[in-house]
Amino acid sequence: MDGHDADDPKQSTADMTAFVQNLLQQMQSRFQTMSDSIITKIDEMGNRIDELEQSINDLRTEMGVEGSPSPSAPSKSNIEPKSADDSTNE
Repeated sequence: MDGHDADDPKQSTADMTAFVQNLLQQMQSRFQTMSDSIITKIDEMGNRIDELEQSINDLRTEMGVEGSPSPSAPSKSNIEPKSADDSTNE
């Protein structure tokens, strides 16, 4: 029995090492799968944003607003300081 007991810790260590290696391989595989999934979803989101941007540009073209800037607030604010500057310069 003593000889069997001496082999058991070595076998236990080898089993534990194999278990840990297998576990690490499974984790690496799962992380790779998740990473691929995330990258795919980011690519899909980018494509959808591009399509949305194109749709917005198409709508702007149909409305005939292509030449004007999209936010109206900056153009109004640009006019107001000019009138203030004009009155200051006079």
